[in-house]
Amino acid sequence: MEALRLEGLGKRYGRKPILSGVSLSVRPGEVYALAGPNGSGKTTLIRLVTGLAFPTEGRALLLGEDVHKAPAARRHLGAVVEAPAAFYPYLTGRENLRLHAYLAGVREEARIAEVLARMKLLAVADQKVGSYSLGQKQRLGLAAAILPRPKVLVLDEPTSGLDPEGVELVHGLLRELAQEGVAVFLSTHHLPEVSRYAHKVGILGGGKLLDEVVLSGKEAYRLEAHPLEGALALLKTLPQVASARLQGGAILFEGDREAVLKALLREGYRVEASCPTALTS
Repeated sequence: MEALRLEGLGKRYGRKPILSGVSLSVRPGEVYALAGPNGSGKTTLIRLVTGLAFPTEGRALLLGEDVHKAPAARRHLGAVVEAPAAFYPYLTGRENLRLHAYLAGVREEARIAEVLARMKLLAVADQKVGSYSLGQKQRLGLAAAILPRPKVLVLDEPTSGLDPEGVELVHGLLRELAQEGVAVFLSTHHLPEVSRYAHKVGILGGGKLLDEVVLSGKEAYRLEAHPLEGALALLKTLPQVASARLQGGAILFEGDREAVLKALLREGYRVEASCPTALTS
């Protein structure tokens, strides 16, 4: 099942169409980047996906449930839309996250420290948010979004307002979340960046999905690992692997090589060789 599926999604205000017939899907472990110029409808689409706006046509499915007809489906969703989450400026970053944790049903204090560390905010965690820079607020917003361990993460221009170090941090976070099986759907106008972390790119223009491109996250590789049959069985369970089969004493697979190698080593398999290849029938 796709983590996120849009079927003919559209939005109009009066007679003015903003979006029309947008259909796409995002699997667990994929990063889908929606690119397009300002005014192409990216933020409207993000608002529809998160349930902040209602479509005039089509539907958005989150883990098979209609986001608008079954609002409980949003419990699997983390999001930052248009601006970082609203924070109380007179409370510290840690205190604000405690409030978000309470509302999200997260009761582990250790989880708050974990997301603060992940977003490199521990040094300012006990400072009031009113003193934070725009980039720090952006990162705190991301910390709040990933706090409840969402299965789907939706982000609107997640690197906007960040310095180069912050941009690299976010790119790394997106790659890590995908490797953990999270489906990530985001909008961006920085098209050259997306090849560094995205598996798919959708090109939006004039309110329509003009094209969809699959990037190198699904390249083909030849892998030698021991024991071979067990390694193959493991690969077939990974959301980052599109296909896998045995050939000539090795495994040929399409997918995210970094995620595959980490999974094999974590489970105790011995990896003897891994290299790009071309799949043949």
